[in-house]
Amino acid sequence: MSNYALILAGGSGTRFWPLSRNSQPKQLLDLFGDGTLLEQTIARLEGLVPHENIFILTNAIQEEKTREVASMLPAENIFAEPAKRDTAPAVALGIGLIAARDPEATMMVLPADQLIQDTAAYQQVMRDAVEVAGKTDALVTVGIKPTWACPSYGYIERGGKATLTDCTVENAPYEVTCFREKPDSELAEKFLAAGNFAWNAGMFIWSVPTVLAQLEKHAPELRHFVQELCQSNDLPATVNAQFPDLTPISIDYALMENAERVLNIEATFDWDDVGSWISVAKYLKQQGNNNATNSDLALIDSENNIVFNNQKGIKVALLGVDDLIVVQTDDALLVANRHQADAIKKLSALLPDELL
Repeated sequence: MSNYALILAGGSGTRFWPLSRNSQPKQLLDLFGDGTLLEQTIARLEGLVPHENIFILTNAIQEEKTREVASMLPAENIFAEPAKRDTAPAVALGIGLIAARDPEATMMVLPADQLIQDTAAYQQVMRDAVEVAGKTDALVTVGIKPTWACPSYGYIERGGKATLTDCTVENAPYEVTCFREKPDSELAEKFLAAGNFAWNAGMFIWSVPTVLAQLEKHAPELRHFVQELCQSNDLPATVNAQFPDLTPISIDYALMENAERVLNIEATFDWDDVGSWISVAKYLKQQGNNNATNSDLALIDSENNIVFNNQKGIKVALLGVDDLIVVQTDDALLVANRHQADAIKKLSALLPDELL
């Protein structure tokens, strides 16, 4: 069976303003000096999935820059969704595109905006997931072992180790008992203490025949859409005509929480969803007293600051200030309290359209 990958790359960029904009959100930024997160996602598939089998879904406003970043892929493999319809319709679109080309394929569904640096471990987990998905009737997820009781992630509750035949894998899959929505802090602590929960990283692996059978049972509207794509003589026209009418719903609600059998493989690789400037700070160089920066600073009596200077020739100097986020671009300057990093997205309501 052939391996395919569907990369979901249509997220917004409000938490990384002013560096990110609607047309250039997190996955299209080079935050760490190693290329954009989308480029890194594609590079991690080297040796697993050939470029001609990698599809990207984005949106109209981000399409141009996505094509620039992913220029190594065939142009026809990059699709802009004609409307915002949440992850289930987006994934169904990807399934249809791949099924139209190879109805027996095994495919991965991957976010474009996660930071993973241990490529070797990542590829081994994915090889194992592909093998399990190709030889069972299960939908496979990759879960992240929780490092703290985070209330911002969905969780996967795992049962016993899966019984497999004809599979030889390094990373054993476990039966999924259920998916748990984002908990409050108290419940997240209980999940962490239980030891059999994983963060839901939004990585799914399945064979096309298996996922189509599950869509038929649990999401017939999406199954019909996939069928229309497979029978279409003009894929872009069919997408533009039918996609906007699909019911907006997440892939977790539409499929994963209802499927007969879901297996989970725990990631052995590092993982960061890079959710805010606080996350980025962990990967920047340190200067002075716990100041994280991508450029050299002039510092006096300043600590715990995050500075991201995107302008060459501009020197940032800090005097007697603590706990700030300072981000400089050619047309905007952000100065924020680092303890309110998650609230930066609220600024979008106050900014002119040309800065969004």
